[in-house]
Amino acid sequence: MNTDSNPSAPAARHWYRGGLVAAPGTREPQPLDLLVEDGVIVAAEADLVAAGAVPAGSAAGDPAGIEVIDCAGCILLPGLFDVHVHAREPGREDKETIATAGEAAINGGVTGMVLMPNTTPAIDNGGLVQAVMDIARSRCRIPVWTSGCITKERAGRELAGIAGMKAQGVVFLTDDGSPVENPRVLRRAMEYARDFGLFTASHCETMELSGAGAMNEGPTSFRLGVPGVPAISEEICLDRDIRLAQYTGTHVHIQHVTTARGMNTIRRFKEDGVSVSCEVAPHHLMFCDEDVGDFDTHYKMNPPLRTREDNEALLQGLIDGVFDVIATDHAPHTRYEKALDFVSAPFGITGLDTALVSLFDRFIRHGHLGWDVLVTRYADEPRRLLGFEPVRLAAGERAELVVFDPRRTTRFSEDFMRSKSINTPFLNHELQGRVTRVVFGRELLLDRMDAGLDHGGDGGGRP
Repeated sequence: MNTDSNPSAPAARHWYRGGLVAAPGTREPQPLDLLVEDGVIVAAEADLVAAGAVPAGSAAGDPAGIEVIDCAGCILLPGLFDVHVHAREPGREDKETIATAGEAAINGGVTGMVLMPNTTPAIDNGGLVQAVMDIARSRCRIPVWTSGCITKERAGRELAGIAGMKAQGVVFLTDDGSPVENPRVLRRAMEYARDFGLFTASHCETMELSGAGAMNEGPTSFRLGVPGVPAISEEICLDRDIRLAQYTGTHVHIQHVTTARGMNTIRRFKEDGVSVSCEVAPHHLMFCDEDVGDFDTHYKMNPPLRTREDNEALLQGLIDGVFDVIATDHAPHTRYEKALDFVSAPFGITGLDTALVSLFDRFIRHGHLGWDVLVTRYADEPRRLLGFEPVRLAAGERAELVVFDPRRTTRFSEDFMRSKSINTPFLNHELQGRVTRVVFGRELLLDRMDAGLDHGGDGGGRP
């Protein structure tokens, strides 16, 4: 994406006035005005007039050629970054494309993302990496990276073309959607990844235990007569993969952790100095197996929703810093597929459109989670995981920011969603909070600032 497409255009000056800026280290957002010129933050002060950054009277008569964006009551935060997105392209463009995933990301305040390689064909060689990156650069309005497969065709038997993928810019290796069942193959993959300056990311599942399971094994699966996936399926594989990383002296990232025991295993390995990071998905913080109700496939995902006790433990782990990043595991499916019976329907939930609003609605506005945790785990640390610098809302930095209005509501109607698929429990429900503006350098990616307040309450019901 070229954010300098018209360098000869006159400088555009924007004063983001009266907002509160969310940042790491401060639970409550702090008052800060931002002056943005030509896509760069040139001043960041509590009072730009007093600091001499803008002339007195600019807000009233605009004598300095400054567009004033009234952010009173709004939260300003860095653009979010999602390290776990399934865009389905190539092969299943009926579910999602890289372009539509990018628009869904913008709709949710996400300004960078990493694609998973479980496409058709799987992204397991340099040529496919190049093709995907070319599509992303030409069709997506935000920066996009891709991961590459650990094994050819994600079959778990033979290593993928790691050197070729590295040369084309993959940021890590994963067979996400499937574990690497053979520990010898995974060991070799970790050694190759280490030598190429990459890391592996693990979908942790012991297939002999998961079998044909479709949801968490427990009282709800027994009541519904649905085959269950026991928590130990994830926990055994998780322990194995971290031990392999420890042995090979490389870094491993554990994807979409769902159980308290698994999280505590990661905590112990971290305390022992093992190089391991991990992620939690918003849906594993908010929903549990009881929410499946009468076979609602919008709650079918892999790994499955666990217990309410696991929800509470995972949230505390996020606050404590056991989890390095929040990632949606955005997994779109067609309406037809999700209309199948529960056991036959595919696993997966979309998340890019909904993550920020739902995290605010469920946790931040009730005081269960601070804005500092959200910025740290969903903006800063995902970038650091890949070796990128975090986004800073400070003078001298490129403007990559989101304006979020906690007074407004968002109804996730089919018209509002930008993902090509609508498989989310939030469909046609109204949540508190709204993404009102997204800026990336010179580009205004989304603008809802002028729409009226729509407090709306819970008129759409709550999932």
